[in-house]
Amino acid sequence: MTVEWTENGRLTAASKVLEYACFGPAPDKAPTLVLLHEGLGSVALWRDFPQALAQATGFGVFAFSRAGYGQSDPADLPRPLDYMTREAVDVLPQVLDAIGFRRGVLVGHSDGATIATIYAGSVSDQRVRALVLMAPHFFTEEVGLAEIAKAKQAYATTDLREKMARYHRDPDNTFRGWNDSWLHPDFKAWNVADAIDYLRIPVLAVQGREDQYGTLAQVEEVENRSYAPVEIAILDDCRHAPHLDQPERVVAEIAGFCTRLERIEAAAPEVA
Repeated sequence: MTVEWTENGRLTAASKVLEYACFGPAPDKAPTLVLLHEGLGSVALWRDFPQALAQATGFGVFAFSRAGYGQSDPADLPRPLDYMTREAVDVLPQVLDAIGFRRGVLVGHSDGATIATIYAGSVSDQRVRALVLMAPHFFTEEVGLAEIAKAKQAYATTDLREKMARYHRDPDNTFRGWNDSWLHPDFKAWNVADAIDYLRIPVLAVQGREDQYGTLAQVEEVENRSYAPVEIAILDDCRHAPHLDQPERVVAEIAGFCTRLERIEAAAPEVA
């Protein structure tokens, strides 16, 4: 059953109740940008980025909090180390069907970018016409693991938990679901870059040059392995959250990418 396209609502996917928010036209009126948040993100933590995207592109924008985040149901802990693959294969298809998704772009940040790539590389869904990957990661790097270890210390010794409680219903569930997985000894071998090999749709990859969680090797992996067209935007004076550190530039990059995508699709011959 399709959920109502309203400013705020709830849907059920993979037996979890998830919060969501909608901006701009519904899927039957225009293409849709589906936002997939980072490892400690949520609907609210996108801030005014969804509204800015809807205004700049004319597309609808849909954001939701995965289980364990925001006001969605808590996640089952411990998370399996392939949790991003499970989110892509088991949960995201149900979410897209629930909103009546017809045609559009997956816009992922960090964990969300990884989930978007796995989905596009493993699920046959012609409704997804392109990907926007902000600060994606496909394999672990020592620099990122070191920052995640610092976050664990900060959660134990600073007011980070209280800050997270402003946005997450169960901050312990949120933090542990992310941090425990990434710092698990077996996670050092995690690598899902082979999903890139199966991409057949255009990609815009956005990376901050000062990203503390990953190096440019992550977006270079997309550029080197994808058979489909890839555009790369490397932003100076930008860390792990390009849409917050350089919001105007990122919105402009995505809007331009969507305009080019629509132009290509409009020129494509009809298939009988």
